[in-house]
Amino acid sequence: MGSVERYAETISLPRAVRFPVELIPPDGFDEERLETWPKVAGHLECVNGRLLYMPPSGDVQQDTVSDVVIVLGAWVRTHPEFVLGTNEAGMRLRGATRAADAAVWRRSDVGAYRGGLRRVPPVLAIEVAGDDEPEAMLREKARWYLDAGIQLVWLVLPEPRQVVVVTADTDRRCGIDDTLPPHPALPDLHPAVADFFTQISAS
Repeated sequence: MGSVERYAETISLPRAVRFPVELIPPDGFDEERLETWPKVAGHLECVNGRLLYMPPSGDVQQDTVSDVVIVLGAWVRTHPEFVLGTNEAGMRLRGATRAADAAVWRRSDVGAYRGGLRRVPPVLAIEVAGDDEPEAMLREKARWYLDAGIQLVWLVLPEPRQVVVVTADTDRRCGIDDTLPPHPALPDLHPAVADFFTQISAS
């Protein structure tokens, strides 16, 4: 069976499967060229030469990501020296291709648009927990982000309505009634935790 057929045919998996799962790269795959990546319904990353797949976002995760982007988008409009990326914001760092639910770069770092993956670390990366996605898995990705030079990571947890703020030196859990602590690299950015859960809290 050729690589194209492999991606066209799907199989059922037990609900107990642990994501991400590894895919066989298609013929001609080059992790630095997005046009060679397979077209699948879900999220892909390439880490340590392994092509990793996560299923599409569920309703709680996608609505929470939307609220995160609304909050950050309003801030970026008043701070044009920064750029907000979302929609699985791709970055090529430390020989791996990763994607964040949202990320904030300094405009001076990213330079002109070239198409493809960004190759400088953002200041902030945000990961929103999906269905059955353990916090430990998000923390592992947060550690990778920090090792790659990202200064600040927010882990947004819809189920307990919490945000974990992680830096190289600190690890702080903020609840629904808290505001996130400011960071010197991101002036005036200290949103209320509740603003990240506006839609799911209204249901």
